[in-house]
Amino acid sequence: MLLRRDSLRTLVERHRSSEPVLRESEGAMAEESSHSASWGLLGKHYEEVKEHWRRNLAFLDYYKKTLGRAEPLPRWTDADVEKFIASDPVYGPQLEALRESRKYAMVGALLGAAHLGGVSWKYSKSLHGFVLAMGFGALCGGIFGSEVAEHWKQLYKIDKEGANLKFLYWWEDKTLEKKSN
Repeated sequence: MLLRRDSLRTLVERHRSSEPVLRESEGAMAEESSHSASWGLLGKHYEEVKEHWRRNLAFLDYYKKTLGRAEPLPRWTDADVEKFIASDPVYGPQLEALRESRKYAMVGALLGAAHLGGVSWKYSKSLHGFVLAMGFGALCGGIFGSEVAEHWKQLYKIDKEGANLKFLYWWEDKTLEKKSN
């Protein structure tokens, strides 16, 4: 049982607005800590639950620049991505490996859809079963292709989120330069 006053939606909204997540004013914190101390084991559980959600939703901090923007970033082209890959010696090769890994997922999705769709058509000859089997085959094949790329390209060693965010930060700086000129 949770003694949670704020809903999960409120917690996410606080993250997006870049307010400290579970920190109120100092008076409210002191009141809350004395409140949890007076509750004993239940108060300790309440504090642990708060800490748990603070840690689990920490990934939202990485997306402050991308979520909730007043105006979205303009679209980028493959040439823009290639410029970033050439300009950044650390995250450039990582982003290039991530872009190449999409090919593995696409091939896996095509093979999965063709195989499972073919088996379904061979044995059932029903159109809706064929379509559902193709969709499920594409999903499974895409996931399998992504896993193959993960190990073949050793993507588990790189910071995928960091590479994508570094590109977004670079792209934002480039677009702001263009607007200011």
